[in-house]
Amino acid sequence: MLNKAILIGNLGADPETRYTQDGTCVCNLRLATTEKFKSRTGEQQERTEWHRVVIWGKLGEIAAKYLTKGARVYIEGKIETRKWTNKEGQDQYTTEIRASEMKMLGGGAGGGGGAASGGGFSGGGYSGNNDFGGQSRGGNQGGGFPTHGGGGGAPSRGYDPFASGPDFGDVPIDDDIPF
Repeated sequence: MLNKAILIGNLGADPETRYTQDGTCVCNLRLATTEKFKSRTGEQQERTEWHRVVIWGKLGEIAAKYLTKGARVYIEGKIETRKWTNKEGQDQYTTEIRASEMKMLGGGAGGGGGAASGGGFSGGGYSGNNDFGGQSRGGNQGGGFPTHGGGGGAPSRGYDPFASGPDFGDVPIDDDIPF
């Protein structure tokens, strides 16, 4: 089974941050993704979908510090539905993306590619933020900061998150396709 969400969009508001009783950061984002399409009459239209994104721990602190309303961001995580009981005793539900990876992209009101190293931050190396036992998923062993250059806190305007292609790691190849 697979539960994975990948989104690229713009923040509709500044991040909202709170801390649990044990001091863990919880950062909430409102992310808008826009789809452009042609209607049946051939007219160009667009549809915007709003997503709730929750980022925990150190990655949440980074998001709260560097993201602002309008910033373009890449989010990778899983879809979760939470249930709670409101003050009237009624069950309430919300569906959100629990982010395990976040990359700041150029564009939007945030303007730049991010802080200190060209825009990417991964939650994969932080224990408690993923389903990988605290292990980083790629060659990134630097506490969540990518190993590529950048620098000095200046935004990296030329950053292209897709320039090096996807890193599929050690994915087993199964040529026996069942259909």
